[in-house]
Amino acid sequence: MKGGGQGTATSHGHKPVGHDHVIPSNKGAGALFVLESKGNWKHAGFHLSTSIVAPALLSLPYAMKGLGWASGILALIIGAAVSFYAYNLVSQVLEQAELEGHRILRFRDLGGYALGRKWGYYPVAVIQFLLCMGSVIGCTVLGGQSMKLVYRVFHPNGTMQLFEFTVIFGIVMMVLSQLPSFHSLRYINLVSLLCSLGYSLCAVGGCIYAGHSRNAPAKDYAVVGTPTTKIFGVFNSLVIIATTYGNGIIPEIQATLAPPVTGKMFKGLLLCYAVVLSTFFTVAAAGYYAFGNEAQGNIFLNLEPYVPKWLNFLSNILVLAQLLAVALVYAQPTFEIFEGRSSDVEKGKYAARNLIPRFFLRVGFVAFATLVAAAIPFFGDINAIIGAFGFTPLDFVLPFILYAATFRPSPRSFKYWLHWTIIIVFSLVGILGCIASVRQVAVDANTYKLFANLN
Repeated sequence: MKGGGQGTATSHGHKPVGHDHVIPSNKGAGALFVLESKGNWKHAGFHLSTSIVAPALLSLPYAMKGLGWASGILALIIGAAVSFYAYNLVSQVLEQAELEGHRILRFRDLGGYALGRKWGYYPVAVIQFLLCMGSVIGCTVLGGQSMKLVYRVFHPNGTMQLFEFTVIFGIVMMVLSQLPSFHSLRYINLVSLLCSLGYSLCAVGGCIYAGHSRNAPAKDYAVVGTPTTKIFGVFNSLVIIATTYGNGIIPEIQATLAPPVTGKMFKGLLLCYAVVLSTFFTVAAAGYYAFGNEAQGNIFLNLEPYVPKWLNFLSNILVLAQLLAVALVYAQPTFEIFEGRSSDVEKGKYAARNLIPRFFLRVGFVAFATLVAAAIPFFGDINAIIGAFGFTPLDFVLPFILYAATFRPSPRSFKYWLHWTIIIVFSLVGILGCIASVRQVAVDANTYKLFANLN
């Protein structure tokens, strides 16, 4: 067990909690209502798959064009290996805390428990909130765009504006946001997993069809641009890949598991990464094969002129359905904060005292995300900054620091030097990727227009 005060490592090799370190409480309404612990490893796998295997994977051919074949595939392999390893380390830290009598349900609590309030709790809370907020807004932007693409299949000269579709997506989100807990999303996230397999299959099949059609696009795999743009392109591509593997809510997902949790999260990660390997690599390779350095940020935009209408329709319906699930998943940490601040745990989850503030807070949150998404549909450029600033530190840097603070591996061990190598490399990738993303925003700034009707 961890006690107060500073001290030497225990016989298990982990560091006792210091006076500034957070001892989490799981008795509040946020923990009991939103992060209720009733799930099994399959449910965790569904949640993980929805948060990682999302429509962002459709940008992987675009990331490939900044790296080329060999470097692109290598980056995908490294991203898969490091992210799986990092998420497993976070799970081990959480399991260790539970063995010591502290069930940790929130990422900010994990940061505070291992690193203290100043260096762990507050930085993680701020970064995760911005990351989750950005993800919800980004899903709403993409949801409106996918809905418009479906509309265009049947009404190519239709007059409806993009912001109208964004508002429709937001209204559906407002209804679904009333599902009370993360655990209540388990079957929605199973459907989400199936949707990701479905649109990935559509993308791969469409790319093969387009690549072999009579009017197939010219295939040029050269990395084009000036030396400066090529360098920025490399880091932009690396951030896209890192963001695609990003999660940012591993503790909240593990919180949905019924205790004891030991070993369950690892099985969930295996399920998730079986889906990752079957989608990320196939979509990236097929899209880059078919369109080379002409690949766009969404490979379905490349495919639209080459494939039958029914495939365009089906692909975008599957993407649209999954975007709703992804947005719901990334809204849960914010809903947990709302519930913790506004609900009375003694009244029960479904008491009018708690239902009314839950309804208005969640509807207000989704309304704000919808307004931002409708007003700035170019949010993807801004979201790239949030990805570099959020996913990279939370998923590729912090897990190794948390592991070091908890288990104190010997400086003489291979694991110690491996972890610090990963920390340094991905910190540089995140910083340079953030610079590249800011540069891209500056380059595109003169094309921005509020409530723009983007194609």
